[in-house]
Amino acid sequence: MKSVVALLGWVVFVVVPFATFSAESHVSPHQRFQVTEMGQVVWTGGFWGERFELCHDTILPEMKKALEDPTNGARLSNFLVGAGLEQGKHEGTNWGDGDCYKWIEAMAHVYSVDKDPALDREMDYWIDLIARTQDDDGYIGTQTQLNPEKQRWGMRPYHELYNMGHLMTAAAVHHRATGKDNFLKVAVKLADYLDSVFRPRPDKLAHFGWNPSNIMGLVDLYRVTGERRYLELAGIFVDMRGSKRWPTWQWGAEVADDPHPGDQNQDRVALRKETEAVGHAVTAGYLYCGAADVVAETGEKELADALERIWHSIADEKMYVTGAIGAYHHGVSSRNDKVHEAFGRPFELPNRTAYNETCANISNGMFNRRMLMLTGEGRFGDVMERVVYNSGLSPMSLDGTQFCYCNPLARHYDLPLLNHDTETRWRTARCYCCPPNVARRLAGMHEWAYGLSEGAVWLNLYGSSRLDAPVPGAGEVELVQQTDYPWAGRVCVTIKKSPGAPFELRWRIPGWAEGFELAVNGKPVAAEMEKGYAVVRRIWKAGDEVVLELPMEVAIWEAHPRVEEARNQVAVSRGPLIYCLESIDLPDGVSIDDVVLPRDAEWTVQHDSDLLGGVSVLKTEALIMSPTDESQKLYRRFRSESKGTVAIQMIPYYAWNNREKTEMSVWLPVR
Repeated sequence: MKSVVALLGWVVFVVVPFATFSAESHVSPHQRFQVTEMGQVVWTGGFWGERFELCHDTILPEMKKALEDPTNGARLSNFLVGAGLEQGKHEGTNWGDGDCYKWIEAMAHVYSVDKDPALDREMDYWIDLIARTQDDDGYIGTQTQLNPEKQRWGMRPYHELYNMGHLMTAAAVHHRATGKDNFLKVAVKLADYLDSVFRPRPDKLAHFGWNPSNIMGLVDLYRVTGERRYLELAGIFVDMRGSKRWPTWQWGAEVADDPHPGDQNQDRVALRKETEAVGHAVTAGYLYCGAADVVAETGEKELADALERIWHSIADEKMYVTGAIGAYHHGVSSRNDKVHEAFGRPFELPNRTAYNETCANISNGMFNRRMLMLTGEGRFGDVMERVVYNSGLSPMSLDGTQFCYCNPLARHYDLPLLNHDTETRWRTARCYCCPPNVARRLAGMHEWAYGLSEGAVWLNLYGSSRLDAPVPGAGEVELVQQTDYPWAGRVCVTIKKSPGAPFELRWRIPGWAEGFELAVNGKPVAAEMEKGYAVVRRIWKAGDEVVLELPMEVAIWEAHPRVEEARNQVAVSRGPLIYCLESIDLPDGVSIDDVVLPRDAEWTVQHDSDLLGGVSVLKTEALIMSPTDESQKLYRRFRSESKGTVAIQMIPYYAWNNREKTEMSVWLPVR
């Protein structure tokens, strides 16, 4: 087995001042297509355009209020103390710095589009305080710097590398968005410090690192500076996972002063040898994302093969129909390590007690986006889309002010909630990692919509938008996309500017779509299918119009028979959206537990612009089962007859829990 460092070689590089590098010039050599540069794509309205505006107008300013709230777990005030503007000690959680950096990253994504000078000033203010907080040797972590009882690298749960990774990513995004180097200087100084600490591979730090955002952060920094040491260091952090054996955990005993060794942090088995997704679902997702970033730069096959195996473990055995991951609140891995906030065993997917942390769901979308870029295979785009329309949106209230941590697939009255699950969303919380993660993804979602490769434009996510970018090997292209997706299946692209050389439009055909139609200037075309993409190649002219029609019928899904929690039940979808039933939409006296879908249900789709911000609801007649005297017993005789029917309406899962306290279910019994 070769490490990433061995593949790269121990080469001494001349360090060129980063100010001489283009913020947008990097090409990842082993990606099937490249991301668009900042400013090349903008939403022009529709589903995602509305959410981008919400991010600028509401989410970012409300998030600042939360980060300044003394009851919140993430606190901007720590940088005021660190910079010497206030007196005090560290407040909040060990990982709060990283959540502040994510907020700055979200601002940078928004600024890249609208160039709002107020956002620029806001970012500069906090970046100055962060720079003044940083120690002379490059270390920064207010949880240790402002707490004399904590020492650097004293315990993994100090979350130093998590915070530092988000700083480096935010600094890279800020540099790309603004062209400034004030935040980049902080990140470079930090990365050089980390290189001095971890490149020697000290034995005592072999298992160090809790949530490995540092791997992604280092690759992000490499991509904007060209400093290859940062890519090498990212490879070292990948190599560290599973490099030193943990003792087998025994019931009633703690091991190596760590109550959660091994699988909890994907550290019992070396990543290149791993066969399944295990442990904490956020740290797993971040590790897989970081490793995919390394593969994009090195092309290492052994690491890529491991990611493929892990992807199948998730997508084939451990992922919810909403794209969410993380079945366990607490449990034990297949190798008998205690785990929490973690993947379950294969096909172990409980609904009411599903943990499905918001950050884990988002990391699943991020991982699949990276796998899509590496391979160009639509199956990864399908999961990415499943996440962003469902479990990636469900954490946030429709007005952008409140959030939740867990994303279960069922909610019932009078049953206890497990850790971090709440009946309603909240504005502040002790663990505030999820809200800024939602914010940065919504702010940068336009960067997921398109891709560019030699002679090709990739359409990966559909939404009203404009792309204005040079296509490699062809020339400058401008196109405008108009669509009501996900409410309608018609996607229209108009070519506004064409280079006069042939290039491809590569349309991702979602896996849920049973058939599609493509037409150019009103005439049907037979597109070649390649790994889930419909490819149309020609010399395009300004004014050409291409229309994709996707069928938007209501679809009924059943789970693998080994998913015991979903036996004899079905989930309902339309387009990319998973739907759910809320008890608030049932008549008085009708319990959600008594509703059964008939196998031959006929569905009506109705768009309601006044409901939940404007959604398409699904309506049908369902069976209602008669309650019995034994209805509260653990076991009762089978109810074979219904007492009639009831009109039900199902709403998109992402919009649940936005009216009042309610019961909810994604999976419904069928008869």
